[in-house]
Formats: sequence, structure tokens, C-alpha cells
Amino acid sequence: MTSTLITVAPTGAETAKGDAPALPVTLAELVATARDCAAVGAAVVHVHVRDDGGEPTLELSRLRDTVQALREETALIVQLSTGGAVGDSEDDRLRALDAGPDAASCSMGTVNFGADVFVNRWDFIVELHQRMQERQIVPEYEIFDLGHLWTLHRLLDAHGAPYGGHVHCDLVLGVPGGMPGTTAALVAAVAMLPAGATYSATGVGRATLPVALAALSAGGHLRVGMEDTLSYAPGEAVQSNAQLVARASALARIALRPPMGVEEARRMLAVQPAVADRLPASANEAVSVAAGSGA
Repeated sequence: MTSTLITVAPTGAETAKGDAPALPVTLAELVATARDCAAVGAAVVHVHVRDDGGEPTLELSRLRDTVQALREETALIVQLSTGGAVGDSEDDRLRALDAGPDAASCSMGTVNFGADVFVNRWDFIVELHQRMQERQIVPEYEIFDLGHLWTLHRLLDAHGAPYGGHVHCDLVLGVPGGMPGTTAALVAAVAMLPAGATYSATGVGRATLPVALAALSAGGHLRVGMEDTLSYAPGEAVQSNAQLVARASALARIALRPPMGVEEARRMLAVQPAVADRLPASANEAVSVAAGSGA
């Protein structure tokens, strides 16, 4: 019996706390959410960070504190977003890797986000891919449209396999400007995946359930969370991220593909257990000094 990798994306960068009181925006809220989601089937947490005012931030110290806290309080695979918020600079997005996560997102192209534009230039994609190779960070290739899969093939052909050698994608369906949240779109995207690749599927908003059901029927994995949907059912707001993970876990069990444990997920994704090797040289030196001083 095969199992289902469940990723939770609890916060995102788009929704304000005032519009969704259950949204975790503080570090304490995020850690509590991660623990709750791990208890009901999540193996990966996809992380966006907020500042003291609840606004999206890529401030490196906050990212490092978040990675450390999640590692101390959970066994989840910690995957940082390098997308940030629409409009974040490329330098800030690249610097997120300095926080030394287990994994990180790597978006494969530019896409309209409603009235906004999420820009991912080819040279930036290459730089992100190569830095993750060097730092032993596992990428999750974010696919918002079919052309992004063509870009992924081009990237792998020109610059080699990701760290660990396994290609895993997140097919994001339902973003206004990207692929529609339909079974037909999912099937078309799956047909274009590199040989041997695995994928999770994210249905945005009302596409959450149709995409989840289609992905399970097509051998895929699931990403759910309040980053992508705030409605549990028509007229019913999401109460917590754990509520969404529990539903995804139930669907996976109905499909006879129960939630995947964290250790199995690490093996599938080829996630590196060592922490120090994923940090930049300056950070490695600091770790060594601290270890030598008994700090």
C-alpha cells in the first residue's frame, strides 16, 4: 500500500490576520499549528513568516528563529518559501536559504496573481536552483502553469538534478492567472512531469477538494492549508489548519493511501538530516565556534 505525503501551508503572504483570525502569524502560533498538524498527518510544513505587525517578511533573523523553533518542537520537514510576498526582491528571496531549511520552494516561472504579477526570471530560477544544490537544500518546484513544467525540463537539462537527485513538484491550481483548478488541468500537468518525479497538488480556494480528489486518484500527494483556502465548506470558515490536514488525511485513507510518516517523507524527498551543511560558510563557522565553546 502506498502512502500520501501531506504538506501544510499554514500562513502564506496574502491574507491579513484581521480577515482570518485563525491564521497563525506569530512564531508561537506557527509552532502550535505545526504540532497540531503533525498530530493529524502532516509531514512537511511550508513556511511564510510575518513580522510583529502581521505583515509578510523575509527578515533573515526571523526566518532562522522560525526554522530553529520548528525543528525543536516538531519532527516535520521544514520547507521555507522563497516566493515571499509578491514584490519581494530577488536578493531577499535568495537570502531565505541562509536560514538553512530542510527544503525550499523554487518557482518555475512568472505568473499573474489576480491583479499582481509574481515575477520569476530565468536567471533567478537558475541561481535559486544552484544555491540549493550547494547547500544541500531540497527544492520543491512550484508549478503554476504548464509552461513552468517546460522550464523545469530546461533547468534540469542545463544545470543538473536537485540536491538528493529526486524531483518533487507542487502543482498549484486555481490561482487567477495560472492553471484552472480542474481535473483536466491536473492530468495535463502530470503528463509533463520529468520521468521519476513525484508531485503534490494544491487547489486554491474552491478548487481545494476537486484538486485533492483528482490528485489522489492520479497517484499524487496533497498540500493544504490556510495559505490557499479560508473556507472549509460553502458558508463555513476554516477553523484551523489542522482541520484541513485532518480532512486531507481522511481522504487519503479513503483512497487506501494513508498519510506518510515524516521519516518516509524524508526518504522520498531525499532530505538531508544534517543542519550545518545547509548553512552558508559564515554561519557554519559560527556553529563551529559555538560548539567549541560549549554554547
